[in-house]
Amino acid sequence: MRPRPHRRLLLLVVVLLAASALLVARRLLVVVRVRGTSMAPTLQPGDRVLLRRAPAERLRRGQIVVLEPIGPGGRWGTGPLPDPAAADWLVKRIAAMPGDPVPEEVADRQGLPAGTVVPAGQLVVLGDGVHSSDSRVWGYVPFDRVLGVMLRALVSMS
Repeated sequence: MRPRPHRRLLLLVVVLLAASALLVARRLLVVVRVRGTSMAPTLQPGDRVLLRRAPAERLRRGQIVVLEPIGPGGRWGTGPLPDPAAADWLVKRIAAMPGDPVPEEVADRQGLPAGTVVPAGQLVVLGDGVHSSDSRVWGYVPFDRVLGVMLRALVSMS
């Protein structure tokens, strides 16, 4: 018995929808591996995190974000972000947004006067761990260096 034409068409539509959903998910969702202990105890080295790529206007204080690694000479890159699989990404928590006061520990280390606010287009990020290279060392992080916001830590199958 041959399949009826409408069943073939339905199967084709389902396959096309599944392929489209997969392509959209690959553009919006990214998995990266945590390196280092700067986010301990929240995240441990080797943990994997699922990210949602997020535009700057969707970022919020308290979110865990993944950032482009800072370049040579302590400078942030420009232009498009590297391929997610091609870099050792930084995982940090947003401590202050534009217009928020710069946290005291960052202001002190960066030599900023008390009451300084975070400028437009910039973030202050901190690691959850005791030892963290973050805005206390680098200063502000440009919005466009954020790869995405952590949705959840993924359970390791190993």
